[in-house]
Amino acid sequence: MNTRLNDGLSQAYELLKEGKPAMAKPLLEDALADDLDNKEILFTIRCASFWKEEFSAVEAILLPFEKGERIIQGWKRFITGITDLLDENYEASIYAVRRGVFSQALENYQQHLDDPQQILRAEAYRKAAFCHKQLGAFEVALNYLKEANTLLDNITKREDAAPILAEMADCYALCGQDCYAKVFFREAFFLGANKIDLLFLDSELILRLVELVRQFGYPDRVMQEWIPVYGVLYGVLNINRPLRPIEFSNLKRDITSLENEIQSSTSEVSLLVPRLINKYFWLIDYYMNVNDNREMIEDTLRRIRLLNEDVYRAYTM
Repeated sequence: MNTRLNDGLSQAYELLKEGKPAMAKPLLEDALADDLDNKEILFTIRCASFWKEEFSAVEAILLPFEKGERIIQGWKRFITGITDLLDENYEASIYAVRRGVFSQALENYQQHLDDPQQILRAEAYRKAAFCHKQLGAFEVALNYLKEANTLLDNITKREDAAPILAEMADCYALCGQDCYAKVFFREAFFLGANKIDLLFLDSELILRLVELVRQFGYPDRVMQEWIPVYGVLYGVLNINRPLRPIEFSNLKRDITSLENEIQSSTSEVSLLVPRLINKYFWLIDYYMNVNDNREMIEDTLRRIRLLNEDVYRAYTM
């Protein structure tokens, strides 16, 4: 790569890091003129073009939080659109774009960290944490998530905490604290597997598990419900915590409700079965932790066997 071309590409990367794709694009096009077949430059022009349009659309939005949301949705479309190219050697381009995109999103979310509406403030902390994580500041992200979790405690439904707990788990894993990560991932998928956006998770611990479950060929919504089940079977989500009495009461209620739904449902059984098996695993853990009630454990195992013989065999072998 000649000096002029290299300088142009370097300047373009710096502009992308600053969230200025419109300024980066002409530099990239000039660089391309010196090397028309350069795949890296062609890819980076594609990135700059996409984000030039996205940031133009963002400018028309008034509320900073909504600007941040539009940027995050843009990132999901962007990263999904280049999935087939992620194995190519475009790390420098993607890194530059990532820094620019999430710096811009973070700037918008931070304007709501003192919002008088507690739920909006909590969501701003959660989304700001995601930005910090994407920028490599994992411990900062974890602190933001803890604040979001505290703000939401007792004001939302239990399952609404699932995304925050999953992202906390992800940050713990990225910080090398796998024990905490396993506890929080298991908790998150217990509360609401369907609430968790897998595209927001980056740690190898969870990505390997997701890839293993994906190989079974389940539709995405169903696959998500099986993640905690196979997490237990594969020994990935193998750390649990004791349930409080109120949590045990809620668990029993949830199990009864799911059992009744499965008896009466025809369309949602594929989702309900793994969800119920996950609840049964928690019930068994409770019996083992509290009093090792063999009779109740055996009864729960029998129910698992009726739902899925393969899971029963894998769990008891």
